Amino acid sequence: MQMDQLAAYIDHTLLKPDATQEEIDKLCEEARQYQFASVCVNPTWVKRCAQQLKDTPVKVCTVVGFPLGANTSTIKAAETEQALADGAQEVDMVINIGTLKSGQHHAVEEDIKAVVKAAQGKAVVKVIIETALLTDEEKIIACQLSKRAGADFVKTSTGFLGGGATVADVELMKKTVGDALGVKASGGIRDYATAIAMIKAGATRLGASAGVAIVTGAKASGESQY
Repeated sequence: MQMDQLAAYIDHTLLKPDATQEEIDKLCEEARQYQFASVCVNPTWVKRCAQQLKDTPVKVCTVVGFPLGANTSTIKAAETEQALADGAQEVDMVINIGTLKSGQHHAVEEDIKAVVKAAQGKAVVKVIIETALLTDEEKIIACQLSKRAGADFVKTSTGFLGGGATVADVELMKKTVGDALGVKASGGIRDYATAIAMIKAGATRLGASAGVAIVTGAKASGESQY
């Protein structure tokens, strides 16, 4: 795969809590240069990124209920509404992991639906299921619930809670949702070879803080798992 083709798969990501305005501006500049699918930032930076990327094809993605997923559905919906008002075009929400593991599947589905409803069809909704904390059975259930709730993507990981994307998880998620939903692999994707392996496994989007290194072949810097 050509580097420019690969860039179109990548959500160029900066979610660390100490990210500065200068770093966010650099993220947007890199996204424009390499034509990444989106920049993915914390909600506080959405409005600035929307301004920086106005009149470019690069979308603005943000996170909801991040990184624990333990906010109430009302708060997740409000976060989504605020994100859209600020200019976000995509939202990556974290499921309520403890609720899923408690077997309260209807509550998990309703939680996802609250965000989908708040997005009003104006933003792509990706559901982070946090694969590192789930059994294979729970991963399948989470994907099925996301599909029923009307989400657009299922996503492997936040990158903050002990593990990232694996080829096996991407394959399982793709098998579960088929072509009905996209699959986003995120967490620990630091180089070209890993990115290609995820795409071959079924990923249609990649979340990575090492986007530039992935598309240029340079060595990734920093310690972020995302």
